[in-house]
Amino acid sequence: MHTDGRRIYAIGDIHGCLADLAAIHHRIRADLAADPHDRAVVVHVGDYVDRGPDSRGVIEALIGWDLPAERICLMGNHDDLMLKFLDQPHGMWCRFHWLDEALGGRATLASYGVAPGGDPDALAAAARAAIPARHLEFLRGLARSHRIGDFIFVHAGLRPGRALEDQDPEDLIWIRGEFLDSDADHGGIVVHGHTPAARIELRHNRINIDTGCVFGRSLSCIRIEGGRIWALEADGLRPLRLPPGPRGRPPLRR
Repeated sequence: MHTDGRRIYAIGDIHGCLADLAAIHHRIRADLAADPHDRAVVVHVGDYVDRGPDSRGVIEALIGWDLPAERICLMGNHDDLMLKFLDQPHGMWCRFHWLDEALGGRATLASYGVAPGGDPDALAAAARAAIPARHLEFLRGLARSHRIGDFIFVHAGLRPGRALEDQDPEDLIWIRGEFLDSDADHGGIVVHGHTPAARIELRHNRINIDTGCVFGRSLSCIRIEGGRIWALEADGLRPLRLPPGPRGRPPLRR
């Protein structure tokens, strides 16, 4: 496994948890100070908004980037739903789902000072007026995938059997079962979030780094460099190892 000479830090789903994001960024800054690398990159796998207390603060922190590393931010399904609501407030997904408590759109609106109630058109208009233009530009500019060496970064996953360039953009932010249950070689190790787990999930073909921060667990970050993977935790680096693939194949055929 290689990373084209880069050191990668990958961060799971944030969901408005600004304090947790700040803590992870502090760990990365400290790790780089203790062990410098001039080609470091930080990949955030999406879902910056909804459910948590400060979606606005999370986006502002990502825009005001101050870490000594390149910043990559990917689109999550919640980020996409927010944009869909602002653009088409009467759309089925937006009106009947994004504003539901389960998805947490109302928490996002509240973080921008918008009282979440009333007619969807009026609510969307109030939100568009309250959300800074730079925040909308940031959200609309999010990529849906990013590849570095043998690692493919997406929010949700890939549809097995399709090349990355042939993936349905909706699958990249929504897929679950077909991807999570697949033993297929995706042409790289897929690093993703979207499906909360109690801890970082390691499979021969994927790594799930959504550990349910907004549900009271931790925000996870992994470091990948030189064919090795670690969890970046409060007390330092913890080595991680991918299991072998079917019939004992190594995690990735190169």
